[in-house]
Amino acid sequence: MKKIDYNIKKELPLILMIIAAFAITIYFYPMLPDRIPTHWNFKGEIDGYSGKLSGAYLLPVMNLIMYGLFILIPLLDPKKENYKLFSSTYIFFRYLFHIYFLAFHAVIIAAALGYDVDMGRFVMFGISMLFMLMGNVMGRVKHNYFIGIRTPWTLASEEVWKKTHRLAALLWTVAGFIGIILALFRINLIWMLIVMLIASSLIPTAYSYILFNRAKTGN
Repeated sequence: MKKIDYNIKKELPLILMIIAAFAITIYFYPMLPDRIPTHWNFKGEIDGYSGKLSGAYLLPVMNLIMYGLFILIPLLDPKKENYKLFSSTYIFFRYLFHIYFLAFHAVIIAAALGYDVDMGRFVMFGISMLFMLMGNVMGRVKHNYFIGIRTPWTLASEEVWKKTHRLAALLWTVAGFIGIILALFRINLIWMLIVMLIASSLIPTAYSYILFNRAKTGN
């Protein structure tokens, strides 16, 4: 059984991001209050807190766990050989998620230290950027069991997989772009962003079902 080869030059920045998250926590920990804000409502107002230890270390630990999962996924996937066909896209996804988690952690620490953080705008911008950038490369993701639009119909047919991901790429990019515009102009329509992101996920799912049944019936 072949193992996936990882480029240490590509891995090192990811490792440094994880170290940076822990370094931020360790450096600022003595200055942090006993309660860390960890949840905000749709208006960007704090409505949930965690204890100092869990609030300060939650995201760095999650980032570390996510790093391990991203390494294991290609090794566990029955279609592991296909990861070589979109290796640059896979590493791109990994960078996106680790950068987002690191940025989110830095903002939470800033909020805990008393800085005026517009969390609603940050989350709206961050999630929108994440979707837009993922959508931009979604069409390059090859047939696998972990990454992408995984429905019974895309997994059963590579052709359905390709067409579904082309549509998802367009929808995710457009939805993310609109979300970024709303965030930049301080238009707090988080509900609109949620609707767009849900729709951009459900439409490709329904499309994969339609494509599969069309191929099955020959229509």
